[in-house]
Amino acid sequence: MDGKYVNRELSWLEFNYRVLSEAKDKNLPLFERLKFLSITASNLDEFFMVRVASLKDMVHAKYTKKDIAGMTAQEQLVEIGKKTHKLVEDQYQVYNRSLLAALKAEGLTVINSHEDLSKKEKQFLDAYFMEEVYPVLTPMAVDSSRPFPLVRNKSLNIAALVHKKEGEEDLEFAMVQVPSVLPRIVEIPTEGQMRKVILLEEIIEHNMDKLFLNYEIICAHPFRIMRNADFDIDEEEAADLLKEIQKQLKKRQWGEAIRLEVEDKMDKRLLKILKRELKLETEDIFFIHGPLDLTFLMKMYGLAGFDKLKAAKYTPQPIPALMNDDDIFTNIRKGDILLHHPYQTFDPVVEFVRRAAKDPNVLAIKQTLYRVSGNSPIIAALAEAADNGKQVSVLVELKARFDEENNIIWAKMLEKAGCHVIYGLVGLKTHSKITLVVRREEDGIRRYVHLGTGNYNDSTAKLYTDCGLLTCHPQIGEDATAVFNMLSGYSEPLGWNKLSVAPLWLRKKFIRLIERESKHAKEGKEAHMIAKMNSLCDKEVIDALYAASAAGVKIELIIRGICCLRAGVEGLSENIQVRSIVGNFLEHARIFWFENAGMEEIYMGSADWMPRNLDKRVEILFPVENPQLKEEVKHILEVQLADNRKAHVLLPDGSYAKVNRRGKEAICAQDTFCREAVEQVKRLTEQEGNMRVFVPAESEV
Repeated sequence: MDGKYVNRELSWLEFNYRVLSEAKDKNLPLFERLKFLSITASNLDEFFMVRVASLKDMVHAKYTKKDIAGMTAQEQLVEIGKKTHKLVEDQYQVYNRSLLAALKAEGLTVINSHEDLSKKEKQFLDAYFMEEVYPVLTPMAVDSSRPFPLVRNKSLNIAALVHKKEGEEDLEFAMVQVPSVLPRIVEIPTEGQMRKVILLEEIIEHNMDKLFLNYEIICAHPFRIMRNADFDIDEEEAADLLKEIQKQLKKRQWGEAIRLEVEDKMDKRLLKILKRELKLETEDIFFIHGPLDLTFLMKMYGLAGFDKLKAAKYTPQPIPALMNDDDIFTNIRKGDILLHHPYQTFDPVVEFVRRAAKDPNVLAIKQTLYRVSGNSPIIAALAEAADNGKQVSVLVELKARFDEENNIIWAKMLEKAGCHVIYGLVGLKTHSKITLVVRREEDGIRRYVHLGTGNYNDSTAKLYTDCGLLTCHPQIGEDATAVFNMLSGYSEPLGWNKLSVAPLWLRKKFIRLIERESKHAKEGKEAHMIAKMNSLCDKEVIDALYAASAAGVKIELIIRGICCLRAGVEGLSENIQVRSIVGNFLEHARIFWFENAGMEEIYMGSADWMPRNLDKRVEILFPVENPQLKEEVKHILEVQLADNRKAHVLLPDGSYAKVNRRGKEAICAQDTFCREAVEQVKRLTEQEGNMRVFVPAESEV
C-alpha cells in the first residue's frame, strides 16, 4: 500500500472482515457465529445506504477532490466494488459451507427447496400460505396501464416473468413484496428430533401460481434493492427543522437505487428488466448464492431451544460505590463514581434521572439525547420531572442518522409534558452525552453531573462497552451549565475549567496533548500515550501522531473500526501500534491516557478522532482526576492491550492479523472485565454482609 494514509471506506471494509472472522471462528458457540454473520450483513447495508451513496452523489456532482489517501470518489467506488463483491462471496461461503452443515449436525435443518420436504410437510406449508400469508400479499403486474412499481428500500421481493394462459405469448413482468410484518423464518412441524425451518420467500415463490391465476409462471426469483438513504438538509433555509426532517424521511424509502441483490440463478430476461427499470450498472448487481439478506440470522439466533449453542448471558453487575442504603446524591458527594458498562449496570444512570425527577430539592434537569431506546425510562423520568414542576431542558438531536423518526416522537412527547426541547444546533450534530441536575442543599445550590462515552440508551448499554462518570465537582458543574447555555442560547463561554468541547476547542486540546508528549520525548523524558476510540481518520491528528512517533513517543492505539493511519512503517510510524477488538460486546468507549513525564492525565469523552467529531459536532472531553479511578481506567486500557483472543493488529500493509498467542496465557479483555465485575461484587458482599446491592424497586423497573 502506497502513501501515508489509508482510505476511510477501505479501512471500514477491513473492519467488517474482522467481524466476519468471528463468524468463521469454530471456537465460538454456533449461534454466536450466526449473529456475527448477520452483523456483517446489516453493517454492509448501512455502508451502502450512507457511505457508497455519498460517493455516488459526489460523482453525480462531478466532485473530483481527492480524499486523505489521494483517491477521487470514482476511484473509491471502483475499489469498494471489488472488495464488497469479494466480501459478499466470503459471507456466503461461511453460510453455505460451514454454518448450514454445523446447524444440521446440531439438529436444525434450513430447507432451501420444497423438493426437500415430505408430502405432509408440503401440506402444512400450503395451508400456512393460504391461511397466514396469502391474505397479506399484494401481487403487482406491469403492463401498459400499470407502470413498474416503486420498490421500497431494503425490502425483499419476488420478481416473475409470466404470460397469459390463453391468447398472447408475450412475457410480462410481475412481482410481490415479501411482507416484513410476517416472520421470515417459519418452523415446520416434524416428527423426531430434527427441527426444520424454511424462509418465507421460499413459501411465496412456491405458491406464485396462486397469486397470478390467469397466468403461467415462467420463472420467479427473489431480489432486494438498496437505496440512497443519505439526505442533506439546508438548515439555514428550513423554517421548521422537525417538519423538514419528517419530509426527508419519507424520501429515504425512494432514494436512488445503488445496489441490487439477486439470486445467482436469476433468469437473464428478468434481470435485464430490473437493471433497466432501477437504472443500475452491472457493477451494482450482486449475485447471491443463498438466501438474500443474511440479517434473518439474527432472528434465527432467537429460536427457542438452542441455548447450549449460545454464549452464556451476562448480567451487568452493581456499582460498588452504590452498594449501600444511601441515595445516589449522597453517594456522589462522597466522591466521583466511575461506571463501566455493560460489565457494570446502566441502572444508576437511569436512577440518577429518576431520583432527580422525584426529589423535591431538585430544581432543574438538563440533558442531551442522541439515541434512546424504544421505551426509554429516561424519557419517562424527564416527563415526570416536568410534571413535578422542575425546569427540564432536553436537547434532542433530530439528525441522529436512522434514529430521526424515533427522536421526533420523543421530542414531541417531551414538549407535551412541559419540557423545554431544543432541536440541536444549526449545522452541527450534538453528540455529547451529558446530564446536569441542579439541587438545593443546606449549604446552597449544588450541581450533579453525569458524563459518558455512550448514549442514554438502556438497551444498547447492555451491548456496547462504554464508560461514564458521576460527579459533583464544582468546576465540572460550572462547565456543564456553560455547555447547556451554549446549546440553548448560543452563548460561548470565555474559557473552560475542566471540560473541552468541540467544535471550537477540542481539536486544539488533542493536538496540544500529543505535541506535549513529543516535546517530552525530545527532552529525554518518558513519553507514552494510549488512545482508545471507534475511528481514526483525521489528517491533522494522524500527522501529529506521526511526528510524535518520529520524536520517540510510544503510541498504543485501540481502534475498533476505521483507521486511516498506517502503523509500524519504518521512517513514518515505527513507534505506533494499532489493535482492534471485535468481541461479544461492541467496543464503544473513548479513553485517552497521556504519560506527561510522570504527571499522567486521563480523559474520556464522546468524540472519535474524525473530522466530523472535531469540527461538525458538539462533543465533550472530560478528565478523570480521582487517583483510584485513574488506576481503574488504566487497568481497562492495560487489559485491552493484553488481549490475545479477540484482538487484531494492524500491519504496515494496511491489513489486520489476529494476535499471535502461541505459548501465552489466553486473555480475552471482555471476559476478564465480566469476571472481575462479578468477583468484585462478590468480594464486597462477603466483606459487608449487611450491604444492600443496588437494585431498583420493582415499581421502577
